[in-house]
Amino acid sequence: MQKRTILMILLIFCAGLVWGQKNKTPKEKKEKTEKPAKVKAEEPVKEKPKTSGLAIPKSMIEFGLNGGGAIVGGDVKPTPSYAVGFHIRKATDYIFSLRADFLYADLKGKNAATNVERDFNTKWMSGTMYGVMSLNSLRWDKPVRNTNLYILAGAGVNSFSATSFKSEDNLRQFDTLKRAFAPHMGLGAGISFRLGKKINIALEEQAFMVFGGRADLIDNIVPNRPNFRDVVSFTNLSINFNLGNASSKTEPLYWINPIDGVLNSIDDKINQRTSGLIKDEDGDGVIDAIDQDPNTPAGAMVDTKGRTLDSDRDGVPDHIDKEPFYMPQANEKVDETGVVTNPQTGGNGRPGGNGSGVTEERVKELIDQALQNYQIADNRTSAAEWFLPMLHFPASTAQIKYSDYGNLAGVGRMMKANPGIRVVVIGFTDSTGSESINNQLSYDRAKNVIEHLVTSHGVARGRFVLQWKGSADNLVPTSSSYMNRRAEFRIAGPGDVEQDPPAPKEGGY
Repeated sequence: MQKRTILMILLIFCAGLVWGQKNKTPKEKKEKTEKPAKVKAEEPVKEKPKTSGLAIPKSMIEFGLNGGGAIVGGDVKPTPSYAVGFHIRKATDYIFSLRADFLYADLKGKNAATNVERDFNTKWMSGTMYGVMSLNSLRWDKPVRNTNLYILAGAGVNSFSATSFKSEDNLRQFDTLKRAFAPHMGLGAGISFRLGKKINIALEEQAFMVFGGRADLIDNIVPNRPNFRDVVSFTNLSINFNLGNASSKTEPLYWINPIDGVLNSIDDKINQRTSGLIKDEDGDGVIDAIDQDPNTPAGAMVDTKGRTLDSDRDGVPDHIDKEPFYMPQANEKVDETGVVTNPQTGGNGRPGGNGSGVTEERVKELIDQALQNYQIADNRTSAAEWFLPMLHFPASTAQIKYSDYGNLAGVGRMMKANPGIRVVVIGFTDSTGSESINNQLSYDRAKNVIEHLVTSHGVARGRFVLQWKGSADNLVPTSSSYMNRRAEFRIAGPGDVEQDPPAPKEGGY
């Protein structure tokens, strides 16, 4: 009996190795089975044609421990029995996965349901290879699902020994069926609940139907009905662990939204093709691909082509020119700071001036005076507000679109150029959905915008005031309009205070 048990475990182990070898990528197989061929220097290496489609990301392997009750549907009335087992599961894509199961069960029955008066005790061991299909893998509403419905179907081998007892003689042994191997088919269904990135629990039901001459002998009753098979049922609770490096592999794919995998793959391809094109090594706001002066000093003002500005054309850049807006007249000379050393007609742009030219402070004064003439209360602050954008969001999400990154970069630059101002960020939703969901969603939209400006553009968090209004103040009367799903900006006043987050709602949105 022990030899057969060991033999069965070895068979299951070998099957697992074959399954693992089958699911290795061609690159991994080639590395282990082939030595790299030497390429002659004069022969060009031909690139393999690229295949179309998106690569399936590498994911972790699930290892599960399960235990529960098992019964035999046969000729003798079953009594509660226990069974324990373990499994290893590997996803092949977002819907299908392969699973290898091992099960041990101590099956019992008491008081015959037919004319045969006997009890039985069967020791069952089995190994099964399942194909698993996740039924809710086509739900694309969330990046990661917290529940997973699935069905199982597969085949394997089992080995069992059965002993019968005479019930009227204090369970004295009657006869014994020796252990032997037989094939079986397995079916099942279950539901699992995600507790975290590394662990989940599952409720599951499995059934095993044996084939061959031992199909009706699990309860050790000689068959008295043609083509009848005993069926072993296993109801269990399983605790499952995801094995692997979470930093280099995703969760098992049956937990992940397939659309996220597609978008990530597209992003990777875009980043590969645009690598180096969107860099800005000198940090002047002009990408290197079109920057005609890629080594601009820090703090220098540049034009749209990345060239250092020289507004008065005196040969001294604006960022070190003390008179950046005073253009020297004929025969006038300037020093290394842009100051005229031999003024011909005075300074400050007026005849008879003191020869100091037009300073940057004087230009700001002139601008402030001009703005006051147009009755603008807070000149530079109000002028900055004219250029604040409005961001829009897809339905039921607070994720910022890549197309809005440029708008947020503009907000970041404006706030760095005006360190004395604070900005109110207000989140809105459309009129679909409940009030509690809309409130949380509008809060998340404003929060994500602020976090982007803080982390990506270095603006201090204290310079933002977060407010949310849910579905209030819609711009368009249509309940589901794209225009209503937005985040707005405005310059903060003395009375603007940050709103607390909305009350949490169980279940999320």
